[in-house]
Amino acid sequence: MSNHHEQFYIDGAWVSPAVPKTLDVINPATERAYTKISMGSAADVDRAVAAAKAAFPSFSRTTREARLALLRKVLELYNARHEEIAQAVSDEMGAPLKFAREAQAWAGQVHLEATIKSLEELEFSFQRGTTRIVHEAIGVVGLITPWNWPLNQIVCKVAPAIAAGCTMVLKPSEIAPISGIIFAEIMHDAGVPKGVFNLISGDGPGVGEALSRHPDIAMMSFTGSTRAGILVAKAAADTVKRVAQELGGKSANIILPDADLNDAVSRGTAACFSNSGQSCDAPTRMFVPADRHAEALEIAKGVAASQHVGAPRAADTVLGPVVSRVQFDKIQHLIQAGIDEGATLVAGGTGRPSGLDSGYYVKPTVFGNVRHEMTISREEIFGPVLCILPYETEQEAIDKANDSVYGLAAYVSSTDLEHARRVAAELRAGNVNINYPDWDTHAPFGGYKQSGNGREYADWGILEFLETKGIIGYGKA
Repeated sequence: MSNHHEQFYIDGAWVSPAVPKTLDVINPATERAYTKISMGSAADVDRAVAAAKAAFPSFSRTTREARLALLRKVLELYNARHEEIAQAVSDEMGAPLKFAREAQAWAGQVHLEATIKSLEELEFSFQRGTTRIVHEAIGVVGLITPWNWPLNQIVCKVAPAIAAGCTMVLKPSEIAPISGIIFAEIMHDAGVPKGVFNLISGDGPGVGEALSRHPDIAMMSFTGSTRAGILVAKAAADTVKRVAQELGGKSANIILPDADLNDAVSRGTAACFSNSGQSCDAPTRMFVPADRHAEALEIAKGVAASQHVGAPRAADTVLGPVVSRVQFDKIQHLIQAGIDEGATLVAGGTGRPSGLDSGYYVKPTVFGNVRHEMTISREEIFGPVLCILPYETEQEAIDKANDSVYGLAAYVSSTDLEHARRVAAELRAGNVNINYPDWDTHAPFGGYKQSGNGREYADWGILEFLETKGIIGYGKA
């Protein structure tokens, strides 16, 4: 078990915070604290950024082979601690243990594998006429990651930053911080050079803003809410640093009339509920043909009934709690808004599931007859709540799908692939998923509109951390 919970990792060593201050880490299944972390301040950020700045000149000039060797060692050690990582994620955010192993911890593994493969193949320099085009590391980067997929987001920032030759300061979520501390231990044991990777625990006002404002940080990469992303961008603006953001979503799932309705609704409902609904790209707005709306509600109701909610360590648990009291209260408020605004409550509702008197457990909830203008159709709920909207025409479904401030993901179901492709072309989203495909860690991930800017995963992620230089008059290669 890690013994670095109240320390930061700065300049190759575990250190105490500049100003002692701790925060309880709450297990959302019990509502009780099970450990503490230290909370960082601007002084800690200054120390970490100075270490990263000092390490940058040499690390940015390392060979591709050296960085590949480092990432391969990280992967080896990550895999060796896979079970410990899964246990930590289960404790800190309430993920069912099976899901923590097979999805949460696994996500970090496959992002490392995808980054390694992309680094093996990426062209950092090429010729165009007598000009040499060079991609080189942007500098010291600040990384802020969320609690809902902690390892997914840590690895798909840290690994490509390493691949690009950047040095970095990571602030994992203070709500689910322990898996990030384990990851820092892995980086240390893998032999990352001093100052290249630094970790500071803390919150947005204490650490996130100091990172975003820091003049020696060349780029911020942030994943979290749109509200917090705006604050990062504003803080970063004075130093004109690059800001890459992966923010909120309200992803539409258009089930076309020629889809297999039972399959499409079943899979779409389960996907909405996965991770207790705490995924930014979850298919939370399901559009179904109006003449099959009642049928779709029955199918979704059946799926909701099958989603056993319970303790993360129980063998039959499908959905654990949501991460915090703040999230629980927000979700309850939005479920009540759906009822008050006249949507049909098909399954679930307010309050905890029966038999669960403590823990931040939410009933898997399905609303039918949802109108496009309702609060639950427009706001990101971030809980296991599905909105089903009937539509009369395909164009109506497309128009309403696109009429959102968000544009992270979209989903299309059809038995006619060409039909699905035509609809996908109309959707304003960074990812469009046709017939619930397998997750592709080499596809670009990121959003349109207020879902952010920039792209992550594999080579797309590496390119985010690179500057482009044209050396004109270079001559022939």
